Amino acid sequence: MIPTATTSFGRPPSQLAGSWEGGLLVFIALLYLAGAAVNPAFFGSTEGLHALLRDTSRVGIIAVGMTFVIVNKDLDLSVGSTYGLIAVVFARLFAPSFLDLGIVATIVLCLLLGAAIGLLNGVLVTLLKVPAFIATLTMLFIGRGFVLALTHGQAIYYSGKAREYPTFFHLGETNAFGFNNQIAIFAIAATVGAIVLGKTRWGYETFATGGNEQAAVYAGIPANWVRIRAYLISSLSATVAALLAAAQDKGVTPLYGVSWELTVIASVIIGGASILGGRGRVVGSCLGAALVVLIDKVLREGWPITRTVVIDGESIAVSARYTLPAGAVLVFLGLLLVIAVLIEPYLIRRQVLARFWAWLRRQPPPPAMEMGGVAVEGVQTKGAMAADMALSATGLGKFLARRDALAIILAAVLWLTGLALRPDYWWNLSNTFAILLNYTELALITIGLTYVIAAGDIDLSVGAVLALAGSTAAYFLKVLGADPMTAIAMGLLAGMAAGLVNATMTVGFKLPSFIATLGMFYIARGLAAWFVAGQQLTGWSEAYNLIGRKVSDVLLYYGVSLPPGIVRAVAEVVSVQTVWMFLVAVVAGIVLAYTPFGLKVCATGGNLRAAAYAGINTNRIRFLSLMLAALCATMAGLINVAYFRSFNPVAGQFRELDAIASVIIGGGSIFGGHGTMIGALAGAAVITLIRALLQLNVQGFTMPQHWINVFIGVILIIAVLIDIWVRQANILGTLRARFAKEAPTGAGSHG
Repeated sequence: MIPTATTSFGRPPSQLAGSWEGGLLVFIALLYLAGAAVNPAFFGSTEGLHALLRDTSRVGIIAVGMTFVIVNKDLDLSVGSTYGLIAVVFARLFAPSFLDLGIVATIVLCLLLGAAIGLLNGVLVTLLKVPAFIATLTMLFIGRGFVLALTHGQAIYYSGKAREYPTFFHLGETNAFGFNNQIAIFAIAATVGAIVLGKTRWGYETFATGGNEQAAVYAGIPANWVRIRAYLISSLSATVAALLAAAQDKGVTPLYGVSWELTVIASVIIGGASILGGRGRVVGSCLGAALVVLIDKVLREGWPITRTVVIDGESIAVSARYTLPAGAVLVFLGLLLVIAVLIEPYLIRRQVLARFWAWLRRQPPPPAMEMGGVAVEGVQTKGAMAADMALSATGLGKFLARRDALAIILAAVLWLTGLALRPDYWWNLSNTFAILLNYTELALITIGLTYVIAAGDIDLSVGAVLALAGSTAAYFLKVLGADPMTAIAMGLLAGMAAGLVNATMTVGFKLPSFIATLGMFYIARGLAAWFVAGQQLTGWSEAYNLIGRKVSDVLLYYGVSLPPGIVRAVAEVVSVQTVWMFLVAVVAGIVLAYTPFGLKVCATGGNLRAAAYAGINTNRIRFLSLMLAALCATMAGLINVAYFRSFNPVAGQFRELDAIASVIIGGGSIFGGHGTMIGALAGAAVITLIRALLQLNVQGFTMPQHWINVFIGVILIIAVLIDIWVRQANILGTLRARFAKEAPTGAGSHG
């Protein structure tokens, strides 16, 4: 018998550390030496190194938990807000000015809250089938809303009471060996996490689930529990980091944890984990955290410079420090996330470094890694039974069977509710159109996002693109003194450039759309603050503001005065932006519902592979949809500046959450393949009316703004669950069919 020739792939890679971690160590050392050369006052001192390790500790602890989630092929965008929320809850429970609890009770309650957040994330993603980025993004906004609401935008301190509990608060201080105790706790967490992920059954189950969940289930692995467990570990890691921050700072501010989810995800990806799941090591994630924190410190600390100041005609050299402007660090972190995600498919999976090393040694290249990892790919189109019901129904039943019927009914009910609560306000024509102005901005964003979601993608950057376009226009108007048309053109250029990057990263480089647009979310938001130096700009030509004024104001600007009557009454309440939104909505609605392009959008989102087999250029469809979303957000940003006659860097905040909720409430599917313009606009009306009702002064009570954001986040989760279980799975139809079968049986047995 002739022996079969086999190919040896060599020793399997270590599950604890490898050459990638070694390369990270070398790079960190070189970067630190560069920082010491540029800014020796900080990086050249032992205090600077100690501060770097201390700050890395909290990020690294969260990165340990995030590694389990990402290896599972999931994502946790809520860790930053969890970190901030736990720190705020600790302060509220412990501080003498609030509940004044003991330290043990406070810690236990914080741990229970952290576990509850992780469990909720896990249940939403696994049992309730909510996409991970939607579930945890919503938890991010809800958590941030709770942070702002519980602090009222103010810091909370408890340094006096902290002296009564030295054992716990010593965790945030330097020990007898000369280093901060947080560093030791980080080392313990990293060691335990590395061993659990690399050498235990928990780790094997995590890698199997992330590599191929369906195969893992066939092998008897409880995949749902593995994913829930990862979210629990992630949330508890953020809780531990927050408790360490509470011990160190002896207080909390509303900014705790802002954008930390970006830092942590970038750390894990830079550490060698794959956003596609099945790959990652805790040691690499910890080194990635050290690298990201080091880069952040290099950027924030700046470098020493010498400036010449003239006093009484005499030039005097003054030592100063150059630091990057507001928003620059956020831009860099967003870029870092996108670059980190690109490293995995283009460097790690293609083994570029190993192949280069083999070429230098004149040896054969290593075998190519598997680029797939998914054995069975299911189609995305769902809810066929609901579609059949819509086709077979007649009369009122046909309307109720529509996916957008819920949004239309809700919008009408909410408007009638406002009329019943405050008829004096609600029935006033000018107040009604004031609500319509708030609706216009959201509706414009929703129009573009409807195409993106129907095509099976998502755009998390629309609110930030709105801010970027607005800041660009405001900068040209105020700082450069440009004319209105130039300002509009430059704002359009900036917004469309952001859309081009989104589309190129998603379609050209094959990044998941939520990762590409999440990176742009931070990049665009940072650029918006950078352009205006973090300040509010105002005071430019009224000619630009006309695009945000009422029709009568525009006519008066050009010397046209309407005679008294119905036309003048309407012109005095209808805004130019409302008319423009209506025109855009009509065109976009006709294209989506009645043209081949619209059909191709829904086909692409329903089943990407089948659409490609049918001859549809799916890449082109997705590219144009993302560009349209950016265009609509850009138009909203330009109008925002004109309407308010100023630009604020927080413009467009939470708008991505509102817009996604609007599309889903309006009948769009988070899985793609569905969407109508009437439904999306009705969904935007629902969100606008809910915000108006919550801000309505009823018998002296008005809900604070931060609680409104929490409420909108809950609405988004409910809307997604309705889409998944009522529209897609048709759970109501299943229950009706089951009861219909049981009813005759029960009647027969009774007789």
